[in-house]
Amino acid sequence: MSEPRNPEASLAGENKMGTMPVGKLLITMSVPMIISMLVQALYNVVDSIFVARVSKDALDAVGAAFPVQNILIGVGTGTAVGVNALLSKSLGEREYKRANRVAENGVFLAVCSALAFILFGFFGVGPYMNSCNVGEGVRKLGTEYLQIVCVFSFGAMLQIMFERLLQSTGRTFYTMITQGMGAVINIILDPIFIFGYLGLPAMGVKGAAYATVIGQIAAAILAIIINKVKNTDIDLKIKGFRPNGKMIGKIYSIGVPSILMVGIGSVMTYCMQHILAGIKGVGDNMAYTVYNVYFKLQSFFFMPLFGMNNGVIPIVAFNYGAGNRDRLVRALKLATVMAVSFTTVGLLVMQIFPQALLSIFKPEGCDLNEFYRVGDYALRAISISFPLAGVCIAIGSVFQAMGKGVFSMIVSAARQLLVLVPVAYLLSLTGSASAVWYSFPIAECMSLAVTLALFARLYNKVIKSIPRGAAVR
Repeated sequence: MSEPRNPEASLAGENKMGTMPVGKLLITMSVPMIISMLVQALYNVVDSIFVARVSKDALDAVGAAFPVQNILIGVGTGTAVGVNALLSKSLGEREYKRANRVAENGVFLAVCSALAFILFGFFGVGPYMNSCNVGEGVRKLGTEYLQIVCVFSFGAMLQIMFERLLQSTGRTFYTMITQGMGAVINIILDPIFIFGYLGLPAMGVKGAAYATVIGQIAAAILAIIINKVKNTDIDLKIKGFRPNGKMIGKIYSIGVPSILMVGIGSVMTYCMQHILAGIKGVGDNMAYTVYNVYFKLQSFFFMPLFGMNNGVIPIVAFNYGAGNRDRLVRALKLATVMAVSFTTVGLLVMQIFPQALLSIFKPEGCDLNEFYRVGDYALRAISISFPLAGVCIAIGSVFQAMGKGVFSMIVSAARQLLVLVPVAYLLSLTGSASAVWYSFPIAECMSLAVTLALFARLYNKVIKSIPRGAAVR
């Protein structure tokens, strides 16, 4: 068994993951990720705020591109979830050589994923946008935006992978730095590129896309440098590297369900956009615009939750590998409390201040009174489901960390494709967008029931058999 570049550093990381009080450890692991995710949410919202000032068509175009953009990020994060769980488990078992091989194969998969999306950028974006239920102006702007995002996707893929390598070894502080830097670059470049400041031509939605990919590329470069200098638990070697099919299979056995989960979400979004765009009586596709704005707003409450999720996965994976049930269960309980707290705050804010949230976006060239009317009702109705979603996401982190990502996929597919879309379609037959919004809480109730049933099965068959370990703090 090979030793890490710095065995003492690795041992310190192990002591942190295996002996630090669970509450303190979860905060230590999660807070940097939560902060970085909040920054990410901020620049996603800022993108849409600036784009909305161009025109309503520009805002709708970015919304139409979202399903593919979401899959792109999902492929990157899903692959990284597999690498994260397998690498953390390897370190927990003191298999340092295997941890290095996992990291190397993870970087290889990130490059392959980027190549796939680059090809889609050249050949697939046009057919995709033509399939969307939008006007010609929205279709043209969406094509311009999405092509740039896909062709330069290598920045996003490498950023995600190298950040997860830092996270897997407990160095989440550095991921906050890389993500924060990418977000700040994006926010600074957005108005410059979109509106044409500092002598540059106004590029509109193309400017938003360029600002995004430049921020991602810069963050990827910084993440690579930090891994090389600071991540002493992993020794990446390009020379002599050969892809390991068995290891790639293990990575994807954990990661594919997460990728499919995001893919299912993108299919759901695509279907919901079609359903809402087809409702008669809602002027100028306002329900379609509101739906896209909602996704930006809810990210303020769910992105921190996903940051917490990213913090708890290596804790659960490490203690699963180390055979410490009490610490694993303690991490889950605390994560669930945090998740419900985040989502309850989101529920209260959307119930009390819906119009204040909507006023952040003022799509140019549309009826703002209609925008506020439709949006007010939508935010209040959809947010009812937030706390239920928090529980499902927290438990889903355990599924992923313990190699049961397929359970998360089952929950996601049942919620979004078997319940949400069909119910939304049936409610749309009433001709009222207001009715469609209630498909979200209906689907979340089903999601919670399935999640709890699958967790009970996992607990009885696997978790109960793990040794209790040392006393939990």
